[in-house]
Amino acid sequence: MDIRNIAIIAHVDHGKTTLVDKLLQQSGTFRQNQQVAERAMDSNDLERERGITILAKCTSVVWKDVRINIVDTPGHADFGGEVERILSMVDGVVVLVDAAEGPLPQTKFVVGKALRLGLRPIVLINKVDRPDARVHQVHDEIFDLFAALEASDEQLDFPTLFASGKQGWAAESLEAERTDLSPLFDLVLRHVPPPEVQPDEPFRMLITTLEYDAFLGRVLTGRIQSGSVKGNATVKAISRDGQLIEQTRITKLLAFRGLERQGADLAEAGDIVAIAGFKTATVADTICDVGVQWALPSQPIDPPTLAMTFQVNDSPLAGREGDKVTSRMIRARLMREADGNVAIRVRDTENADAFEVAGRGELQLGVLIETMRREGFELAVGRPRVLFRTDQQTGQRQEPIEEVVVDVDEAYSGVVIEKMSLRKAELKDMRPSGGGKTRLTFHAPSRGLIGYHGEFLTDTRGTGVMNRIFHAYGAYRGPIAGRRNGVLIATDAGVSVAYALWYLEDRGPMLIDPGVQVYQGMIIGEHTRDSDLDVNPLKEKQLTNIRTTSKDEAIRLTPPRRMSLEQAIAYIEEDELVEVTPKSIRIRKRHLNPEDRKRAKKMAAASGE
Repeated sequence: MDIRNIAIIAHVDHGKTTLVDKLLQQSGTFRQNQQVAERAMDSNDLERERGITILAKCTSVVWKDVRINIVDTPGHADFGGEVERILSMVDGVVVLVDAAEGPLPQTKFVVGKALRLGLRPIVLINKVDRPDARVHQVHDEIFDLFAALEASDEQLDFPTLFASGKQGWAAESLEAERTDLSPLFDLVLRHVPPPEVQPDEPFRMLITTLEYDAFLGRVLTGRIQSGSVKGNATVKAISRDGQLIEQTRITKLLAFRGLERQGADLAEAGDIVAIAGFKTATVADTICDVGVQWALPSQPIDPPTLAMTFQVNDSPLAGREGDKVTSRMIRARLMREADGNVAIRVRDTENADAFEVAGRGELQLGVLIETMRREGFELAVGRPRVLFRTDQQTGQRQEPIEEVVVDVDEAYSGVVIEKMSLRKAELKDMRPSGGGKTRLTFHAPSRGLIGYHGEFLTDTRGTGVMNRIFHAYGAYRGPIAGRRNGVLIATDAGVSVAYALWYLEDRGPMLIDPGVQVYQGMIIGEHTRDSDLDVNPLKEKQLTNIRTTSKDEAIRLTPPRRMSLEQAIAYIEEDELVEVTPKSIRIRKRHLNPEDRKRAKKMAAASGE
């Protein structure tokens, strides 16, 4: 059967997954009466809750006797490692752009990668039915973006379709009849070339994604570059430099058919398949016939820019809610994650109970922590920190700089520029973006953006949209002020009392409710001043035999400030940790004992001098 391999690439929320749903429905992949979840490709619980795609996924449809393998890719920059690998597996890309928002940073990132690989794009301007759509202006912006990314003349001559993924139609012009997505299917068959493969040569396949299956073990997915492979065949895995990793028998050969992965007896060059049976082969390795000696080239991956410390939970409440608490279990899980996710790196530290995990951003690391807590892990994580590097030629210290594109109402642009300048950001561009909004483009150091998103939403009354992407390493921009307020730290262990919390409200907002288990060194609130304060949340009201109106006044507590996992991670300082368990998220001091904290502070001050 004739084959086409395409990836759908776009910025966050521009409608990739919804479009793939409609493609599956209109190609006859689903039965007429079949119950299918909305955004069927987002199968992971976290993806459904957050409304984002985290893992690249493959599906396949048949249109006019041609099999079209479609890869739905993540839109968040934090998961860009997924996108980079996928692009080496396809022969064409559909670039999806929102008709109102236009091309945004992640569009620029993935399109740049695709153009450098020589892929010829199809542009799909989606959501043209939006009331604030500016279709022709966005079309011009896409052309300008391609030109800025040094696209070839052939790539600049891209075909364009106008569509509404939600309504399930695409058309070659805004005046054309709007019926279904057949113009997109037909354009893919015409514009995307069949895979360039060598069917007569020995079997070779580059591994692009890895996942774990409870029954099959490691499942390795990739596109067959040459030859064919049968289930039960004996094959080997070799590294990039041609070194043998392992030789084994294929226990299961799986092909993508609609949303399902089905067992196959034979797979041929050009098709995207999954193979089970290997124990150590991983992403960027080549699976091939036993006689093959050289590996397929693989794409270099952009390095991580952010690191966090994951360590064993050593709080007094450790082990009460999770069943995976030892350093051995945590290390094995992190190593497994690094195996399948090339954008994450794990390193042992001097402390046997702590590990350094480096990734692309707070969201990526936050998703990893959330996944682990749902699997029953208990751990403590430190504040994210950026990874500096030294310029080889000048010896100058460099830090990761991000391109930040902000869309805000004009009334809030002043406060955003002020806050970003405090975080050492440079304003690069400022222009109206329609509907009374202003688009601001900054180059800002990554460390200045840690924890800023919540403050940004507060400043813009929840109406602002911020998009970030790694730009380049630049010169170190000097110190950046951290959190302004100190914290309220519990002095005793026990259950928090409403009377005590009510009494402490003058000192600052609370982070906990009454009736919550606390321990010495746990952070229970935010101090109104810039210093930390030790407080007793267990203090009960002294009962006397005097009864007066003022004595018995009702205790009315202000609702506590509740933090999500990402907010807690962004909130903490260097001497603090977030304790994560399957049921709770607590913030604590790294040293629980006040004397230990004083000692650590003196040592830090001495080393700083």
